[in-house]
Amino acid sequence: MQIKNLILGLGAVAVMAVSCTQAPSVKKVELKNEADSVSYALGYLNASQMSQQAKGPFDSIDARGLASVYVNAEFSQEMRDGLSKSFDSISWDVMKAGFINTLLGEDGAVFDQQGANAFLQSSYQAAQERKNMQPGMPGFENKKAGEAFLAENGKKANVVTTASGLQYEIIKEGKGPKPTPADKVKVHYHGTLLDGTVFDSSVDRGEPATFGVTQVIKGWTEALQLMPAGSKYKLFIPGNLAYGSQGQGAIGPNQLLVFEVELLDIVK
Repeated sequence: MQIKNLILGLGAVAVMAVSCTQAPSVKKVELKNEADSVSYALGYLNASQMSQQAKGPFDSIDARGLASVYVNAEFSQEMRDGLSKSFDSISWDVMKAGFINTLLGEDGAVFDQQGANAFLQSSYQAAQERKNMQPGMPGFENKKAGEAFLAENGKKANVVTTASGLQYEIIKEGKGPKPTPADKVKVHYHGTLLDGTVFDSSVDRGEPATFGVTQVIKGWTEALQLMPAGSKYKLFIPGNLAYGSQGQGAIGPNQLLVFEVELLDIVK
């Protein structure tokens, strides 16, 4: 999610001006919780972008005149619907206060541009993760399926479970040294989902891959350091050690991944 997609812009239909007779004034707002902070940050960023898009210097007279247009306005239903899907809760009064205060140049230094963007990005991701972990949602169902599989798979005599929850099975034990975090490795691998769907395979491409031990998902980084060169392991990587709640491409949120990995060489 790009924060800029949440910003008004001068051409966006986000608020409807209904009066320009009421004199604007700064409204002191106490940000009591995350919802208040999210709301104020949204108002701040919308007003900031509006001011940046205005032609010429945006002095205090221009700001007060523009604030007068919006002081008695309402956010459009389109914006309300979009933001309600993106965050857990929005206080429209607090957002309005942040919007007007910022237009007046008196936001109280609650946020700056970089801080507001970073805060909203973090809040958005956390909100989406919480929503995705509700029963029936992909993140919840994938995590549940992965945990059930690992519970049964871990009972097998040839499967090792590490402290992190990674599971592996030794197909072939090599005789070479083990990689360190500073090393690069040359590997062949074949990756599937639990249902057998292939999502990535150097084997199918016919060309090994080379990368740093720490440049891959957590489950790989851990497993590679357990493997002597020349080994071939089968890895069962829980979602939190793979692509987490975000997923990637064909890999869904919290989805468990299965890899056959052959460590061909350590590239110094």
